[in-house]
Amino acid sequence: MAIKVKFREGEYTIPLGVAEIKREGTDVTIVSFGKIIKEAYKAADALAKEGISCEIIDLRTVRPLDKETVLKSVKKTNRLVVLEEAWPFGNVSTELTYIVQSEAFDYLDAPVVKINTADTPAPYSPVLLEEWLPNSDEVVKAVKKVMYKK
Repeated sequence: MAIKVKFREGEYTIPLGVAEIKREGTDVTIVSFGKIIKEAYKAADALAKEGISCEIIDLRTVRPLDKETVLKSVKKTNRLVVLEEAWPFGNVSTELTYIVQSEAFDYLDAPVVKINTADTPAPYSPVLLEEWLPNSDEVVKAVKKVMYKK
C-alpha cells in the first residue's frame, strides 16, 4: 500500500507504514513527522558542531506505524527524543514512547524525552504561535538531557 502525493514539481509515492532514516547518527535517535521535522534538522546541525551525532527518522505515516525502524535505531543509539506538533496528552509521541520503553527498555541509557506543543489552546497570533510550537532549541536541550550533558 502507498499514498500518491502531488506537488508542483511532480508526483511521488509514500509507502504506508515505512519510516525513513533521513540522517544517520550514532548518539541519539530523533523521531518526528510532518513539517515540525525541520526543527530536528536544525537541532542536529547545531549538535553536530558539539560532536553529537543525531539519527533522524521521519515516520512519514503514523497508522500504520513503522515501529521496527525506530526500535532498530534506538538499539543502536540507546537514546530517543520524539518531536511532535501536538498537545502532550494522548498522541503519537506518547504511543511511540510506550512502544520503545516496552520493547527496547534494556537498550535505553536514558529515559525517552518527548517534545510537544504547550498544553494550552493553539494561539492565533503568529508571535504566540511561534512560542507555542516546539523549536530546535528545545530539541537541543532534550538531546543534551538524554546525553547527560549541560
